[in-house]
Amino acid sequence: MSSYLKIFLICFGLGSCSFINFDAPRNMDNACSILKQRPSFNRAFQKTKRKWGAPIHVQMAILYQESKFIPNAKTPRKYFLGVIPLGRQSSAYGYAQALDGTWADYKKSSGRRFASRSNIHDASDFMGWYMRESRRRLGIKMSDTKKQYLAYHEGHGGYERRSYRKKRWLLGVSDEVTRRGNTYKKQLKRCGRA
Repeated sequence: MSSYLKIFLICFGLGSCSFINFDAPRNMDNACSILKQRPSFNRAFQKTKRKWGAPIHVQMAILYQESKFIPNAKTPRKYFLGVIPLGRQSSAYGYAQALDGTWADYKKSSGRRFASRSNIHDASDFMGWYMRESRRRLGIKMSDTKKQYLAYHEGHGGYERRSYRKKRWLLGVSDEVTRRGNTYKKQLKRCGRA
C-alpha cells in the first residue's frame, strides 16, 4: 500500500471520529427541536416505532431520563471514604443505559452482534425490543410511559415483584418521565413527527 493511501486512511479514520457528537442536544424540553438538531434521532425513533410499535414520545422520555441523549453516558463512580474510587455504580452505558447482561440478551435475541450502546439506532432498537418484551411478559401497553419506565428501570423481574413500591424516589421519577412523555407527545403532534 502506498504511503499516500496510508496517510489518507489515517486522516479519514481520525476525521470520521469528529462527526460523533457527544454533547446533549440543546433545548431538551422541546422534542421537535431535538429531532431537528439530530435528524438521525428521528430516523432511529421512526424505525423503532414501525418495527416494535414503541411510540416516539415514550422512547424519547425514557432516553432523556436515562442519559439526557448523551451517547457515552455512564453511571457515577462509587468511592470508599469519599476518595478511593471503587468503580461505577453499575454497568449501564450509552443512550439507553443498558446493563451489560441485558444488552447481551438483546444482541443474542435480535441477531445484532455488532450493536453499540453509543449508537442511537441501536439504542432505540434496544428500547423497542425491551418495551415489546415488557408488553409480552407483563402486559404493559406500549403507550404507558410510567409503567414502561418502571419495568425498564427495575427489570422485568423487579417489576413483577413490584420492587418500585418501596422506592418513593423512583415513583417520583416515573411521574416526571410521564409528564415529559406527555409534553413530547403534544410537541411531536404539532411538528408532524408523532
